[in-house]
Order: sequence, then structure tokens, then C-alpha cells
Amino acid sequence: MTFPSSPENTRPSVIRRFSVAPMMDWTDRHCRYFLRQLSRHALLYTEMVTTGALLNGDAERFLRHDEAEHPLALQLGGSVPGELAACAKMAEAAGYDEVNLNVGCPSDRVQNNMIGACLMAHPALVADCIKAMRDAVGIDVTVKHRIGINGRESYAELCDFVGQVRETGCRSFTVHARIAILEGLSPKENREVPPLRYDVAGCLKRDFPDLEIILNGGIKTLDECEAHLQHFDGVMLGREAYHNPYLLSQVDARLFGSKEPVISRAETLQRMRPYIQRHLEAGGSMHHITRHMLGLGQGFPGARRFRQLLSVDIHKTKDPLALLDQAGSLLEGR
Repeated sequence: MTFPSSPENTRPSVIRRFSVAPMMDWTDRHCRYFLRQLSRHALLYTEMVTTGALLNGDAERFLRHDEAEHPLALQLGGSVPGELAACAKMAEAAGYDEVNLNVGCPSDRVQNNMIGACLMAHPALVADCIKAMRDAVGIDVTVKHRIGINGRESYAELCDFVGQVRETGCRSFTVHARIAILEGLSPKENREVPPLRYDVAGCLKRDFPDLEIILNGGIKTLDECEAHLQHFDGVMLGREAYHNPYLLSQVDARLFGSKEPVISRAETLQRMRPYIQRHLEAGGSMHHITRHMLGLGQGFPGARRFRQLLSVDIHKTKDPLALLDQAGSLLEGR
């Protein structure tokens, strides 16, 4: 299968050396703004947004983001080339740096709509989708996928998938180094039960040296990131980055060579205060933001009290900013 070349990108290519995975119900705009305070260089992804939500719902709400969040990618869920192309145009117009197609989510709900990992059984369709998006926009179009699905677990089938998508001109593949079992396992179990196969992802990098291969799945420390970066072009962290967000404070220095001072936990909270105040003044709840910040409270005396203030006491207070300052006092010197 051969596709005509797409127009050259009109923006610099995104650097994917370290990224935070798209995670449903977690990587919303408030979470991303918070994570950006910890790392200037990490690539951040939205939650997966379906084409139906954008084309038939409140697109402004789904695409809304703060300029501070860049570099920023929108992950789309869908399988109709024309609809994905239309949504990619919306993402580009909204200022996103990249559009990523979800070919990894194993949940029954998305399978029923031909979204996610089930698309690994249809490489030609995925190629058509990527081609349509690349023809529609000048920003990067990328794919996030598994190393296989039950019934299509062979390395030859994985290479067939990657090869057909590569023919569209797509050059960046984020590889979750597990298969997805589409029947009988929950999404959570699909992140834990199928074994990690970093060796399979490594074979992809060996056999497709022209492609950017980003490794995802089970990575928990920056030491592991540095080791994987000896073999891969980038690493993507998911739940570890969410539950232990202060890990990101070291990313710029260790993975990007930044000489900027490492931000403290206390300064991170102080940087969030004006953002939280604006959200409150607009009628929002502080909990919308601080629920993503609980992971700052780990590994020091008072950490449990910090988490309690922002998860339990927050629902009782009449002065949320004073409570925020109280929580911040527990971070002094940290």
C-alpha cells in the first residue's frame, strides 16, 4: 500500500523524549497545567476525546487548554477517516502541537465503537485514518498502540501494522509493550496481566530504524527512563507520573539537560495558587484542580495531613484559598 506524500509540517516537530500518557478522567486541563509547573519540556497529552464528542458535542470544552500547557497533544478516538480529519483540523485550529490516534485502549465501550486496540486487527483502516489526518493538517500525526491483541500476537502481524501505517508518512509510534486481551479483562487488568515485552518494542526499533519509537508501559523511575533511552527515542509514563508527580521536577535536568534549578514542592503549590484563584472566581471548585495534586504529598512528615486537607477538608471549608495556604505550610522547605 502506497500513499502520496502529505504536505510538509508547518511547525517544528514535537520532542517526545519524555511524555505523560493520556489517561481518562485524569489528564484534563487542570492536571496538565499542574504537571507543566514541574517540567517545561515533558510532552503532555489530553484524555482521549472521541470524534463524536468533538463533532456532536461541546467541542470548545473538550479542546480548551491554557497556553502554558504546551507542548501539548490531543489524543483522538475514532475509526472514520473523514471524521478524524475534521477533528484533526479542529485540534490544529485550537493550537495543539500534535494529534495522536488511540489504537491501544482495550475497554468494551470503545471496542463497540471501533475505537482503540481493536483497530490493530485493521491496519489498512488505521493507515487510511492516519493518511486522512496527515492530509488535513500541518501538525504531527502520531499513533499509540499495543504490541498486539489476542488473536494477532505475532511479531509479523505487529510489523505489518506498523509497516502499513508507516506508508502514510507517519513517523512516530508510541508502543505500549503489552498485548491487549479484548475479552475477559478489564482495562485495569489489561495494564497488569499481559506481560511487558520491552524486547518486542526493541525489535521494532531495530527493524524500523527510520521511525521514532516511544516506549510505554510499566516505567516508574527516571533511572529506568535513562536506561530505556539508550535503546528508544522516547519514554512515556502514565500512572506513575500521576501518583508521584514530583518525579517530573527532575525530568528537565536529567533527560533534557536543563540547568534551571529544580522546583520545590512548596514553589509548585505557590505557582498553582493564581490559577486556582482564577478558577474559583469563574465559579469552579478548587477540588477540580487539587484532586490532581495529592501526589505532591508523599515521603515527608505531614504528607498525610497535606492529602487530607486537599481531599477531605476541602469539601467542608468556606475559604478554600486559606485551606490551600494551610496545606502549603506543610510543604515549606520541601
